[in-house]
Amino acid sequence: MPKDFEETGVLDHINKLSSAEDIFTYLLLPFEKEVVDVSRLHIMKRFGGYLRAADFAAKTEEEVFLEARQLLKQAYGDFLESTPLKEKVFKVFRDEEAKLKARFVGIDTLKLAGE
Repeated sequence: MPKDFEETGVLDHINKLSSAEDIFTYLLLPFEKEVVDVSRLHIMKRFGGYLRAADFAAKTEEEVFLEARQLLKQAYGDFLESTPLKEKVFKVFRDEEAKLKARFVGIDTLKLAGE
């Protein structure tokens, strides 16, 4: 585990990193460049959501490091088997899905003109 967390804390250090690749490297997590190139923003947004939902209170920096590593691995894994379009991390994807659902007319709601 990198030792820079001793001065600033793991989460502060992650926050200061400038790229997804830097975060993967800092957390000692291997990654496929092709996956990160395609889904970088989606992975980072999902990772941020996982971090916000995590409870780091009363944990040592080593425990925070290990949990952050696991959360990044989970966020990355979400996009190994799926796509950004299917995962709908960003609001624009969720809004588009809602529009499509609103336009859908089920066959059971159709009636003949004479009825």
